[in-house]
Amino acid sequence: MTKDMATFNKLHYFNCVVETGSISKASKIFDVQPSSISRQLASLESELGIRLLERTTRNVGLTEAGKTYYDYSKRIISELEEAKRAVGDLQLSPIGNLKISTTVGFGESRILPLLPKFRQAYPDIRIEVELTERIVDLIEENVDIAIRSGRLPDSSLIARKLVDNHFLLCSSPEYMDENGLPDSPEQLINHDCVVYGYHGWKDWYLVKNNFQKLAIKHYMTVDSVNGQKQLILHGGGIALIPYWAVKDELDSGRLIQVLPEHQFSPCLHLSSTYAIYQNRNLVSSKMRVFLDFLRENM
Repeated sequence: MTKDMATFNKLHYFNCVVETGSISKASKIFDVQPSSISRQLASLESELGIRLLERTTRNVGLTEAGKTYYDYSKRIISELEEAKRAVGDLQLSPIGNLKISTTVGFGESRILPLLPKFRQAYPDIRIEVELTERIVDLIEENVDIAIRSGRLPDSSLIARKLVDNHFLLCSSPEYMDENGLPDSPEQLINHDCVVYGYHGWKDWYLVKNNFQKLAIKHYMTVDSVNGQKQLILHGGGIALIPYWAVKDELDSGRLIQVLPEHQFSPCLHLSSTYAIYQNRNLVSSKMRVFLDFLRENM
């Protein structure tokens, strides 16, 4: 038991003895031996260097110092109990500030469109969203949940997978009408390709039993998933882009999938997007409901 916890126990015993007027009555309330309470009270007086209680064979009374100390002790215990209730309410009822850091592309395509629905379900949660490609320090920057893609390094953090990053080659119907569909991955060298500027994801690989790097002719590098999408929507060529970023455009016909019989990747491994948070014994209710909401709506 820590020194602070031992002090709080002494305060509890002291207050109860004062309020019941008896060490024996207090011992029954706490279900401990009277001698144990007497030792705690003696220890408290020894720490303070002053007598707090006047003991007789029938009852216990307060000294002048004891009256002053009791006023403060009662407030301390009351505020401690109020703090416990407040924290308990936060754990049971989703409320408070929730800080989320997410990559720009995934945040704009998948997270932000969901937030109005989440807001309707949990109006007492105030959300702060940071859109960034940099790696954030959850502890230093007080981030509750970070959403990141790629291969995760080993760490003490917990990662909950949201979606696989299923990459597709996509282009606009207008570009395909003008330039024709490639019949094989090798023919991509004859097309205008837009590559992703994210570190380590700039190449295109054909995924079979291994990863075969493709020769492509890229005329532009864009460090934004949505930037790539805007380019190809306006006839800018072919991009290798996650399915979650172009699902709506594929469904509406504004974009078409190129070489759908093949699997591609911008790096030498298949990847997923994760919700990352600190490894804690207790996850706050605001984090828990948001994580569950993402899982249900991804």
